[in-house]
Amino acid sequence: MRKVAILTLFIMVALVLTFTITVGAASPKAAAVAVAPAPASAVAAPMPPHPHITEGLEAMHAAKHHLEMADHDFHGHRAKAIEHLDQAIHEAEICEQEP
Repeated sequence: MRKVAILTLFIMVALVLTFTITVGAASPKAAAVAVAPAPASAVAAPMPPHPHITEGLEAMHAAKHHLEMADHDFHGHRAKAIEHLDQAIHEAEICEQEP
């Protein structure tokens, strides 16, 4: 019973991340605000271009790993969830390549 709950949790996380990524990509962009450049001494280390996408990819890879290690097939639902995660990972990787 606990494995089913964990599996359900990972599937829900993957779905939420997928919807978050797609809704964020589809929402209109706000107008850019001009920002004065910071002094050279205050410049921080460069951030990854898409930190939320990167975190989402890490979570989806972890969820996929947990699903692959599950003991049961759950009447084909585990394999279908892995298939959906593969599709979501592919889409997120495309998002990560965008400027």
